[in-house]
Amino acid sequence: MGWRATRGGDRGGATICLLGVGLLFVVAGLFGAGVGAARVARQQARVAADFGALAGAAQALQGEPLSCARAGELVAANGARLVWCRLDGLDVLVTTEVSVEPLPGLARTATATSRAGPLRG
Repeated sequence: MGWRATRGGDRGGATICLLGVGLLFVVAGLFGAGVGAARVARQQARVAADFGALAGAAQALQGEPLSCARAGELVAANGARLVWCRLDGLDVLVTTEVSVEPLPGLARTATATSRAGPLRG
């Protein structure tokens, strides 16, 4: 009976520790997923800005309205939103934005700017 009395107070302690470790893994996984989603959104915004600026630069001789309209088409095709577009000489500057929700209830936006134009020698 003495063995049973000293051992009875520790019952369930391992279960609590296991639940704590499991909760720690869940929180770490959510944090990792949030960071990954933010990185993907930032890269998507960069790609959309690059393609939009290149497409706009191809139309630079047609003027800013047509150049920025073409840039907007490519930006939208890459899943981003055109925030700003400007023709600077023959260079086109494009700023894009991608919305991301890395964690439920935590909305963020990733923004990128790109410039494209003819090569200068």
